[in-house]
Amino acid sequence: MSRLRKIIWGVFISIAVILLALYITGYDYILKGVRVVYMTGHSTAFIDDHKYFDNRVIHNDAPQKITRHPHYDKTKSTQRLDSINEALGTIAFLIIKDDQIWYEKYDDDYGPTSQTNSFSMAKSITTMLLGKAIEDGYINGLNQKVIDFYPDLKGEFAEELTVGDLASMSSGLNWDENYYSPFSMTAQAYYDGNIRDLILGLEVTEAPNQSFKYLSGNTQLLGMVIEKAIDQPLSNYLSSSFWKPLGMEDNALWQLDGLESGMEKTYCCISSNARDFSKIGMLYKNHGKWNGKQLLDSTFTAISTQPKFEDAPEYGYGFWLSNHLGKQSFIMRGILGQYVISIPEDNIIITRLGHQRSKEKINNFPKDMYIYMEEAYQMLNLKN
Repeated sequence: MSRLRKIIWGVFISIAVILLALYITGYDYILKGVRVVYMTGHSTAFIDDHKYFDNRVIHNDAPQKITRHPHYDKTKSTQRLDSINEALGTIAFLIIKDDQIWYEKYDDDYGPTSQTNSFSMAKSITTMLLGKAIEDGYINGLNQKVIDFYPDLKGEFAEELTVGDLASMSSGLNWDENYYSPFSMTAQAYYDGNIRDLILGLEVTEAPNQSFKYLSGNTQLLGMVIEKAIDQPLSNYLSSSFWKPLGMEDNALWQLDGLESGMEKTYCCISSNARDFSKIGMLYKNHGKWNGKQLLDSTFTAISTQPKFEDAPEYGYGFWLSNHLGKQSFIMRGILGQYVISIPEDNIIITRLGHQRSKEKINNFPKDMYIYMEEAYQMLNLKN
């Protein structure tokens, strides 16, 4: 028994030392990560994790359902689509043709009102808020300097950084985009309690506006700039500017850091449903117009969905870009295979939400995204 007591005390002391070391070094957020992820039976962030964080409601008003196409669900999915949906845990798949729902399927006890995490699709929505803030006169334009809002921004090139550089992923920030290390900035941003301090600890160490480099910290700093410019919570601004005017079918949730003041995680983490996410793609496809009303400047939507850099044709301002199947498309994209794929020339939106994405990448995109496009076109051709 004495030996058992020594073992128990040894384990207890070891745990105490580890906990103390985490707190002293500022890595105590890892404990929340362990509690949220591993103690819920997961190995990474997951689509239903909003319930483990503070959230701010994005309110809707007077919901407007997307009408059903005359051929709604009259065509079965392809065997290839069924296979990948099952393999990767697709929970929602929509095809919208001519602004009407042409095909819709939900799996795994999820449905039209299920709220799941957007992950990085929120980057597109944050950039949309930038366009609205420019239109409303809160921000002068894409070339306004970030130091106008955060004069203490650090780094050799801090005075050169613009809001457009943040939106186009060309900031020169020394952010480490690492999804696997628990000690990375990405993990800290997700689980720590003060995201503003984390971001303001960054430095602009490279000249901005030179090349594309995907950094989540860019969009978080952009969100902080917009928040300061509009002097209100971003969730409220998103609600009044888009969620209500678009007639979103349901309220949404935006994850916050742990501070009482509550900063939205603007690089990720809006929980909504497939239909409402699709409306963002529809709005951009229709050049910022909704039901005859211009909600977002058409010039901004055009700039957003065109490449900024010739050597990085895959990205514009907040949107990914592709020419797969010979179709010019722009895409909202999240890390677990969240996609809203807009194809203006054929008036098509393809939306997929789910638990996983392909590990294999082709031309900067996960392979599964191409399959969703190919099979959606196959289904449409079968009907046409």
